Amino acid sequence: MVRLLASGDTALVVEFGDVIDPVINARVQELASRIDAAAIPGVVELVPTFRSLMIHYDPEILLFGQLSAAVEALLPGLTATLGPKRQWQLPVCYGGDLGPDLKAVGEATGVGSEAVIRLHTGAAYQVYMIGFLPGYGYMGDLDEKLALPRRESPRTKVPMGSVCIAQRMTGIYPLDSPGGWHLLGRTPVRMFDTRRPAPVLLAPGDAVRFVAIDQSEFDRLETLAERGELKLRPEPMP
Repeated sequence: MVRLLASGDTALVVEFGDVIDPVINARVQELASRIDAAAIPGVVELVPTFRSLMIHYDPEILLFGQLSAAVEALLPGLTATLGPKRQWQLPVCYGGDLGPDLKAVGEATGVGSEAVIRLHTGAAYQVYMIGFLPGYGYMGDLDEKLALPRRESPRTKVPMGSVCIAQRMTGIYPLDSPGGWHLLGRTPVRMFDTRRPAPVLLAPGDAVRFVAIDQSEFDRLETLAERGELKLRPEPMP
């Protein structure tokens, strides 16, 4: 059952459920696309999450009741079959100093380090939402064999580009920050870079595949990334 809720006096939240589910998230993404296409005067920003869509609006232009009616008119016929907008292939150097938790994850899951890499690179992950930090994509669904709770002792500093897992999610730290997820490796690709026209690389609804690279290739790509010369293009989805 869809619920429309007020969030203060400048936002409306559309709730589609209370669990992390690809079908629910697809409905969130499809409604966001419909609202964007409708270009409703007074809508300021759309913030999709795992299970809901927050719509920020200007109350001097658009009243809550008017926005609610406009949203309700767009709800019928949501198919929940919205596919990925784009697919990215992101290089990752696993293990060693760049992935200090790889061995521990292999031991905790019982599959071993090599299998962790194989399982992590063997799936396409859906970007459910962007949050926590600018450009931090919450991606799922991780193979059940790799599902672990967050670390008992979070790190005070996780390096930018660290590729991590927790529960059934995987992600990439876009900036140096504290963090409690398990670190498998690091990517030279900048998730957030103000030198780009669009600073945030990923978007909700994107798909991501990880590709294992060695240390020398990481160093080469990292040098390009530091200079702002690492160009990465997504694959358009049919």
